[in-house]
Amino acid sequence: MAFAAIAVLAVAALAAVPWLVDTPRVQTYLASSASQALGRPVKFESVSVTAFPWPAVALRGLEVAEDPRFGTAPFLRLDRAAVRLKIRPLLSGRVEFGELVLKSPVISLVHGADGRWNVASLGASREPAGPPRPSRGGGGAAGGGAIIASRIRITNGVIVYEDRGPGATGRYRVENFDLRVKGGQNPLAFEGSARVVPGDLKVTIADGTLAPAAGRPLFDAPVGARVTLDGKNVGTLAAAALGPSPTLDGALKATLKLTGQLGNPRAAGQVEVTPLNVSRVEPQCPEPRRRTLGLTGVKLDATWSEGKLVATPLATGVGKGTVTTAMTATLGTNAHADLRDLTVNSVPVEKILVDFLCQSYAVTGPLDLSAGALAFDARDPLGSLSGGGRLKIGPGQVVGSQALELMASVLRVGGAVSSLLGGQLPTNLGKAPLEYESIAGTYQITRGVATTRDLLFTSREIRMAVAGEYGLVTGRLNLDVTVNPGRGELRAKVTGTTASPSIRVQPSSLVGPIDPGRVERGLQDLLKQFR
Repeated sequence: MAFAAIAVLAVAALAAVPWLVDTPRVQTYLASSASQALGRPVKFESVSVTAFPWPAVALRGLEVAEDPRFGTAPFLRLDRAAVRLKIRPLLSGRVEFGELVLKSPVISLVHGADGRWNVASLGASREPAGPPRPSRGGGGAAGGGAIIASRIRITNGVIVYEDRGPGATGRYRVENFDLRVKGGQNPLAFEGSARVVPGDLKVTIADGTLAPAAGRPLFDAPVGARVTLDGKNVGTLAAAALGPSPTLDGALKATLKLTGQLGNPRAAGQVEVTPLNVSRVEPQCPEPRRRTLGLTGVKLDATWSEGKLVATPLATGVGKGTVTTAMTATLGTNAHADLRDLTVNSVPVEKILVDFLCQSYAVTGPLDLSAGALAFDARDPLGSLSGGGRLKIGPGQVVGSQALELMASVLRVGGAVSSLLGGQLPTNLGKAPLEYESIAGTYQITRGVATTRDLLFTSREIRMAVAGEYGLVTGRLNLDVTVNPGRGELRAKVTGTTASPSIRVQPSSLVGPIDPGRVERGLQDLLKQFR
């Protein structure tokens, strides 16, 4: 009977909640307190008090105003919210708020053309709201001057991100956004989870802390957290950040430590994408023109700060070869990467030049490369490539059709001149595939134009030295070629393009004295046959 009596009294007390709470006063208090806390006008369509299943103030049609510099649409809107009431103070005639629950809010996150964020002004109020006056009938609107609920919980929220920078097209949605904030202390403790689309990237936040200061914007508050990223495929997320080409395909896992300020956070930790496939359409390739370069995986110790990604080191692999470097990259519309201390060991170069890029000057063989620095833009990697270093390829084969044709033309012209003047060059060169022992030398690349002064091609039959320029995208040539078949040498000037080269041979010690007119006529006749 005692338990029954207690139950009846509890039910009766809960049923009396709507009469204990001065609803209009609570509505005014909530609106003014939220506006003071956020530094933005806050309004709701209606407020009601419910007793079951838990005493709470129900808010409908809640809206938080946007910063006027970013438009008139609400910054936050939702259909339903609830502020739970603490029972013990309620039974003594006071109203104290417990947990604030925001159900399915839609939040607009905007990065303006001037670099400002629409959330940067949140919490900028400098005058805290005072406690409301007690309501008539003994029911206080709030006790102890409480301004913020002891706990805040967001469930199934949506964040819509928009970048309004020049030429920006970035637009993302964060769905299934759940956040739990424990108030009553500074710093605040929080944890949560979300899913980023496009990309289906799962984000988990743990051990979060936020230390807002009175009168300061929320963006200035120091923040700390442990963030875990897990994505089955980064393709659509990368396309939104880098553009439609090239496309990336791979699973992402990352564990990051978040520090800094809420408006300018710094994230550091380990990131891994395995495996990573890079695809793009290469017009010069035979069908299929969409080619894919498979990397064994990408691992990096990453730091993200002020819009830059720094990876020291970054490691990946192609086939059985390895690539290591230190990278600094800026993402967005004009994504750009700078590589330092680039080292390539035993990478099968045919997977890049033959299978992926379909280069007409392609060769096969293991590539070893060391570069002080390389830089390129994501939208035009070859055309924007700049840097320098030293390379060695081989042993392998020359398989690119235009490379073979050019070498054959040089050697045939040289052979014709040599035979006219009594000399002799090997007759088995320029045939597909052409085996070689090594290709080695230093290089310098400036905006897609490669320059070398000491590139040396070595095979069992000849040594060929190359100096000059080659356009990686245009195919334009300006090369001085010296062929040494073991005795004497043959010099040639190669200009034009890879598709239509022009060759001028200048025989020297290989053939001795010559008749220039006779050689010129012979070369002209021979070149007509090649074209």
